[in-house]
Amino acid sequence: MSAKGERRRFIQRFAAGAAMLAAGQALTAQRGQAQGAIPRRPFGKTGVQVSIIGIGGYHLGSATSDAQAVRIVHAAMDAGVNFLDNAWEYHDGLSEERMGKALSGGRRQQAFLMSKVCTHGRDRKVAMGQLEESLKRLGTDYLDLWQVHEVIYDNDPDLHFAAGGVIEALDLAKKQGKARYVGFTGHKDPAIHLKMLAKGYPFDACQLPLNCFDGTFRSFEQQVLPRLNSLGIAAIGMKSFGGSGEMLKKGLLSPADALRYAMSLPVATTVSGIESTAILEQNLRVAQGFVPFDQKQLAAMRSQYATLAADGRFELYKTSKKYDGPPGREQHGFPADKELAS
Repeated sequence: MSAKGERRRFIQRFAAGAAMLAAGQALTAQRGQAQGAIPRRPFGKTGVQVSIIGIGGYHLGSATSDAQAVRIVHAAMDAGVNFLDNAWEYHDGLSEERMGKALSGGRRQQAFLMSKVCTHGRDRKVAMGQLEESLKRLGTDYLDLWQVHEVIYDNDPDLHFAAGGVIEALDLAKKQGKARYVGFTGHKDPAIHLKMLAKGYPFDACQLPLNCFDGTFRSFEQQVLPRLNSLGIAAIGMKSFGGSGEMLKKGLLSPADALRYAMSLPVATTVSGIESTAILEQNLRVAQGFVPFDQKQLAAMRSQYATLAADGRFELYKTSKKYDGPPGREQHGFPADKELAS
């Protein structure tokens, strides 16, 4: 056989072997999912892989005890969850303290740990002070992700980007090695997210509410998510049950379908509030061996709930101050819930 023929034959054998290897890897992945593995996705352009579901830090503060909160985090991590959400202001620091206890004993390196800075318009110095408090509570010397929390007022982007503001703290935290990646969060209005993105800052991540009601009402899914994907910014979904879960309480859809919808979108991960092992097990059943809805199914769900979604009753974080945190209200001069109730 000629040298040219031998070369062609070698290339054919190599290609066949590569195809067999790829098929074997795909089969292994399928078997892993069938056996209960939680898939992982790229976290934007960072090169990091995160679990498709994450543990919401706020609800850890609502768990019955420190021990219960620790059990939830350990069980989630043992199942393959590595994305952990938190914020400086959650339950006046209790949520971070509980997560810190859960990450002690060598578990920190298994987690992609995120917390949020809650300056709400205050300056870089306040932000860096909060970072040090978060690190102490969480028992770590760095965060994988540090995000500006609750960008929900129309003037927030300008306040955050002002000279001496929190954006300068993000830069400083990265320079000091105390935050690997940075981002921002919010739940009020897609236009505010777009205003933050229009500043041109190289955010690594962005957290936003995504569910089948949001799909047609003041929609972050339709207006913000495509922009994040085009920029390579990791999208972190939240409020898959609409915040208080009214859509579930009224029997409009099951927790599994609500969560599956959110997780089927082009996001890196979906953060879900979990205050009990029963809710954790419910969510893990969706995440383990996850099978996404296809585009037709997603469109059908948006259409099914469009009329109910149109007045915002199932997304009160967009239409009211029900979900606006106390520190943000205080900084913007709005009364706290207890003052309104008195």
